[in-house]
Amino acid sequence: MGSAVITARAAATFDPVGRSVATARAFVRDTLQGWGYTDIVDDAVVLTSELVTNAVVHAGTAADVLCLRTEDGVRVEVSDHYPEREIPLQSTGLDFGSPDRESGRGLLLCAALASRWGVEYSPTHKHVWFQLELPERPVGIRSAGPLLPTDLLPVADERVRVAVVQIDSSGSIAAWNDDCAYLFGYSVDQVTGKQLTDFMAWPHTPGTNTGIADALRLSRWEGSYGIRGADGRTIPVYASHLRVRDTQGEPSTVCLLVRDYERAVLQSPVRTPVSDVGTESRTTDPFEVFIGSPAPDDLDGLLQRTVERARDMLDADSAFLLLATDDETELEVRATTGLPSARQRFARVPVEAGTGRYGSARMPAVHEDLTAVPGAVPLLGGTGMRSVVTVPLKVEGRLTGSLGVAAEAPGRYTNEEALRLQFAADRIALAVESARLGELERLRRGSLSFLVEASDLLAGTLDRDQTLALMAQMTVPTLATWCAVYTIADQSSEPYLSYVLHEDEDLIDGLKALLSKISPPDPVPTPGARVWTAPSEAAHEAALRTSMRSLGLSESTALGAGVRTTLATAAAVGGETVVLPLVARNRVIGMLTLGKPSDDHFRQEILELAEDLSRRAALALDNARLYSERMAISQSLQRSLLPPGLPDVPNVEIEVIYRAAGEGNEVGGDFYDVFPIRDGAYGFAIGDVCGTGPEAAAVTGLARHALRLLAREGFGGPAVLERLNAAILDEGSRSRFLTLLYGELWPQKDGSALLKVVCAGHPLPLRLRQDGTVEAAAEPQPLLGVIEDLDLYEQAVTLSPGDVLLCVTDGVTERREGTRMLGDDGLADVLTTCTGLTAGAVASRVLRAVERFAAEPASDDMAILAMRVPEPHTT
Repeated sequence: MGSAVITARAAATFDPVGRSVATARAFVRDTLQGWGYTDIVDDAVVLTSELVTNAVVHAGTAADVLCLRTEDGVRVEVSDHYPEREIPLQSTGLDFGSPDRESGRGLLLCAALASRWGVEYSPTHKHVWFQLELPERPVGIRSAGPLLPTDLLPVADERVRVAVVQIDSSGSIAAWNDDCAYLFGYSVDQVTGKQLTDFMAWPHTPGTNTGIADALRLSRWEGSYGIRGADGRTIPVYASHLRVRDTQGEPSTVCLLVRDYERAVLQSPVRTPVSDVGTESRTTDPFEVFIGSPAPDDLDGLLQRTVERARDMLDADSAFLLLATDDETELEVRATTGLPSARQRFARVPVEAGTGRYGSARMPAVHEDLTAVPGAVPLLGGTGMRSVVTVPLKVEGRLTGSLGVAAEAPGRYTNEEALRLQFAADRIALAVESARLGELERLRRGSLSFLVEASDLLAGTLDRDQTLALMAQMTVPTLATWCAVYTIADQSSEPYLSYVLHEDEDLIDGLKALLSKISPPDPVPTPGARVWTAPSEAAHEAALRTSMRSLGLSESTALGAGVRTTLATAAAVGGETVVLPLVARNRVIGMLTLGKPSDDHFRQEILELAEDLSRRAALALDNARLYSERMAISQSLQRSLLPPGLPDVPNVEIEVIYRAAGEGNEVGGDFYDVFPIRDGAYGFAIGDVCGTGPEAAAVTGLARHALRLLAREGFGGPAVLERLNAAILDEGSRSRFLTLLYGELWPQKDGSALLKVVCAGHPLPLRLRQDGTVEAAAEPQPLLGVIEDLDLYEQAVTLSPGDVLLCVTDGVTERREGTRMLGDDGLADVLTTCTGLTAGAVASRVLRAVERFAAEPASDDMAILAMRVPEPHTT
């Protein structure tokens, strides 16, 4: 990194598997956030994702990721072990390719996002690196304001209260003054030791703004956020934070908080440049310097400074600034002063048509009295403002916003004030548009990172319930304060409330109860977000009824838990609620509902991001539904191929253990069966079809049913297997060869059991005698499904009391660990230890021996059939 001093480093290596990309992103994100580099986290995550994808997916090697920190920024290096892979360089005349290609986008993004980047080679590695620099921030300044007449001083409704909160190094509240208790309703005992972040409503937008944890670690910080009061409502505050340390060196943060509209008490004034002092001519418009120097380096700060200066310079009671959407059809409220900003922020009004349109947005306009033209400026309805002047913000003839000031008295403004305001608007329009485009670019980068991670998470599961939970957890609190997911089973079904999540877990039950009592939104397939007013209306009605019931309570009587829950729920859902359809394969399968707390609105960029997420979530949810349905059908069909149960055979213990290889498979290529043939005679079989999965399972079904049918028709063992062989060969190209051990069992009156068995290419059955000796109980014969003419014969075996006959498939004997295999001898050794055990205990011991032989899961089907003649009971 040149002469820059490296102050920290972090490194990790990721295996060449797909999930490593997500792990690498999390590693870089956690590292940079731990270093306090939140401004460049999203760019670093996007670039790392592309470069690691190139390494582990396209190059097919492990990826080494190295993060280096300096005072100015960070350098990230991604190395793979494929140095001979060609890298297109601009100097060679080769282009980067299409950005829409699956691979090759890493260098294209590096060129677009990084301040510097490059490719380096070594004999064993290829290194691709990029460097991101921190944006410059002005250092703190001091200044003093001029003497002002009393009527120009900021207005406060009552005695100004300054809440003082001190938090320790862990973020816990250590001090809480009386003004805190007055403003927010919590006593010092209720908050001491709790995290300050538990009470904060932080205005979080993906890709923009400093996070609360970062703000509390900075040496100085000023800005706005909300504090959730004891009544559940959010109080907008303006805050000034100072990081200090005590004599023992322990750091803590002192937070001074005032009501947001009293921010002048704490807000640091901006110093006018020295060159401007005393040099302004009397004809210089004061708006030429009203932004001050240095100008705020973020859009929200610039807009807030603009409206405050506009209000002060025209001696107004309020001011507001709205920004236009890209198509100029709507204006979005972005900054206000002297107005209820929490209620208006991000509210949208149409410019040309529709109810509540803003007809004077494109040209300067002066309204002497809004009572004469109600609705001319929709933003001011119900605020008590009478006179107003508005001017457009334009860049190259395109409407980019609107700036206005208003007063409570009528007739305050004339065309002269309109010209002064327009002159100022023209001076700041380009700066505002540049800052807006910068914010959009950061938001889009953050959105890209958000959607990449969301897609990975959604693609990582086919479980319906887990998909619903992921949908909600990705939206709360990143996109919304609360979320509800409705699902629709089929076209004739009503929407069903499937999942509810709120950033405050204590409010989830109340929110779920409220939504359960109102009709779900209509499943409209039209893309995009639409406003749904039913939740906020129901919440307000419930809160009103609760308040009316509480009027009869004395002051000393506290509200019940149910009352508090209703009021808190009303505050939680009192803001804007939007519904996005979940459309997959041209069918509405549900709705994603997002909500804000009291009087809050969604910004357009968040809604667009939510719409992108809803499309991905809908497809993931529908895939989970299809997978569940097909898995249920598959399991039902597979279960139909298994025997219904084992018969009770007199004087013979029988135990079967069956394991099908492969996730979700209940039946594979191995099969077994034990069934009655006629009085006193029973058939048993254990076989193995070539292969695994559904194709092999189909042959097992054919074999098992054919064996039962032929045996009950009176055919002996050789005849049964010869006819089954013919049936398999008749399947033609679908046929598969089959190894099969088939036998007939006759319990004898003397307590023994007579067996007649045919072993057609199958692992030989093993007989365990009472003295612990093990021997094969049959001879090998040709397997089925290969040749037409078979000459099979059956062999008689007598099991004396205490004897065990063990029959297995090759999934047992061919169990491998590296080059070692259990084999017939290994199985015989296990069986010698089973003397005196029941049939069930024999089968279980064999299974444990197979599982312990190798650490990896079994890759082949496995069946174990144990038969034992019990010893007679002695008295």
